[in-house]
Amino acid sequence: MTAISRGETPAPEGLRFVHLGFGADAVDYESAWQEQRRVHAARFADEVPDTCLMLEHPPVYTAGRRTTDDERPLDGTPVIDVDRGGKITWHGPGQLVGYPIQKLPRPVDVVAHVRRLEDALIRTCAEFGVQAGRVEGRSGVWVLGDPVEERAGLGGLQLDFDPRVTDELFDPRLNGPEYAPSNAGQRREDRKLAAIGIRVAKGVTMHGFALNVNPDNTSFDKIVPCGIRDAGVASLAGELGREITIAEVLPVVEKHLRDVLENAELLPRAV
Repeated sequence: MTAISRGETPAPEGLRFVHLGFGADAVDYESAWQEQRRVHAARFADEVPDTCLMLEHPPVYTAGRRTTDDERPLDGTPVIDVDRGGKITWHGPGQLVGYPIQKLPRPVDVVAHVRRLEDALIRTCAEFGVQAGRVEGRSGVWVLGDPVEERAGLGGLQLDFDPRVTDELFDPRLNGPEYAPSNAGQRREDRKLAAIGIRVAKGVTMHGFALNVNPDNTSFDKIVPCGIRDAGVASLAGELGREITIAEVLPVVEKHLRDVLENAELLPRAV
């Protein structure tokens, strides 16, 4: 396994990467959030260049501003409420987290920034042999499932209906492993490889993305990940069927983030 260096990745100009901590040095969420705020203020004042903080977190649930009570853990597991967009998610070992802190031109186009992050992560997945893409109306990076009529039922059972489609109150956490988000690959459903949730304040971005490299995805089964009840989660290791490490993925993600964020025309999308 290639070691992950701590500190800044040297770059003559442009996007700067800062490694906050991985593995045994994983950074607790509150400390990383405080560092985001410090770098955000420095970037707004033009004291530092665009900066991407890269790290792993110890296990933690975080909830964006749109999270509803019925999407939180049923057992009362603590959740940190944060000021980003999006809903509830999990962070933990085996998940590569990136917080790009970038100054955007006005008028700020938040969706364009999200699309750029998706582009970099889709390219990363492709480099490792995983075909990923987008799902209309849902942010993040996805592995697309089979058409509904082609999906095999778990345990040989094929249902003629899916209760999640017709019952708005359906809760996958109460209905057994056949509906668990971590089993979406077995069900051949759409499944999210990377979640994205951001905030833009004073024209500078905060928060960012979480790419599932090789985490224990059953941690997502306690919540309704991103508020989505009819899809699940995936990991690069699970899709590839082999072990893969954060150390392998980190330089590839940084390469594509640098290419996308440094070379993008940071202008609002044409309407």
